[in-house]
Amino acid sequence: MDLTYTDEEEAFRAGLRDWLSLVLPELPAKPSPQDWPGRRAYDTAWQRLLYDAGYGEVHWDASPTQRLIFLEETEKAGAPYVGANFVGLLHAGPTIASEGTPEQRDRWLPPVLRGDEVWCQGFSEPDAGSDLASLRTRARRDGDHYVVSGSKIWTSHAEVADWCELLVRTTPVSEAVPKHRGITWLAMPMDAPGITVRPLRTLAGSTEFAEMFLDDVRVPVANRIGEENDGWRVTMVTLSYERGTAFVGEVVACRRVLGELAREARGNGRWGDPALRRRLGRLSAEFSALWRLTQWNVSEAQRTGGVPGVGGSVFKLRYSHARQELYDAAAEVLGAGSLDLAHEWTLDRLSSLSYTIAAGTSQIQQNIVAERILGLPKGR
Repeated sequence: MDLTYTDEEEAFRAGLRDWLSLVLPELPAKPSPQDWPGRRAYDTAWQRLLYDAGYGEVHWDASPTQRLIFLEETEKAGAPYVGANFVGLLHAGPTIASEGTPEQRDRWLPPVLRGDEVWCQGFSEPDAGSDLASLRTRARRDGDHYVVSGSKIWTSHAEVADWCELLVRTTPVSEAVPKHRGITWLAMPMDAPGITVRPLRTLAGSTEFAEMFLDDVRVPVANRIGEENDGWRVTMVTLSYERGTAFVGEVVACRRVLGELAREARGNGRWGDPALRRRLGRLSAEFSALWRLTQWNVSEAQRTGGVPGVGGSVFKLRYSHARQELYDAAAEVLGAGSLDLAHEWTLDRLSSLSYTIAAGTSQIQQNIVAERILGLPKGR
């Protein structure tokens, strides 16, 4: 394991910094968080800038270390986040790059990299959230198509998406032993007849999630990633990216916010509270350790072929709770100001509540750590 950077990697960092310093001052103002069509246009325009500058493929066609450097430097510079393009760039794209056929990679990867197409994630269901293997959205084979019926919930960016990474059941739960063997991973066009999307409003007032209803939606068999009933294995690839590298930029952002919290506390007189200082000091150590864990996970991914491993679950488990603790500390620093929804930290505190659920609940991550890292027996 090597946590240092090569001369080539440092040259990549320096070139990226120079480019960011030139383009970021010229960007237009960011749209409102409630304006997802506007956000899509803004986020995909940024992705096109990256593509034209040669940074478009960094999310899956560069080494894990270069990807880490890219996420670190763009966050430090205050560059736009992937936003509406999150699922395509950080979930579906890397999965198709790893598991898709050459024809599938040629079809779907370039439009994501250019910002031409946006993806959403259709995994969770009303009765199968954490227990993903219990999903019941059914896909019946009809010649060269699957006919899909069911519903999904917490479908990220569904209202502005062109494609959906969709998990379906191609073998009924009653017949699949174990039940996760009856799942298949499909790329579903969001303009297909039979799809109904209803946005869900969050505590912060935005609608980045939706519930989705599927009524005999026809999806070509050619849109299947991996083999029929092998979707659980493919999904583990997707989730390894979601838990392993998708939150890298957010760790950098949390370390920046921690410094801002300390400055705010010094300015408003709360720095005199020794309990608060200890809390911020412990969080500083926490996020420094999480950054080193990120580097370790990336080093392991580079050594083993590029796909993040189960170490991503260790990271995701601890990061989710550390982020919540960070914004609880922000509320302590702000005092009554923490109730102001116009304050960025207040909105971040509300969003942090979802982190112990999103990308697999903390309980699921604990099971993964216990069984796959510690070798403990599976629960019954």
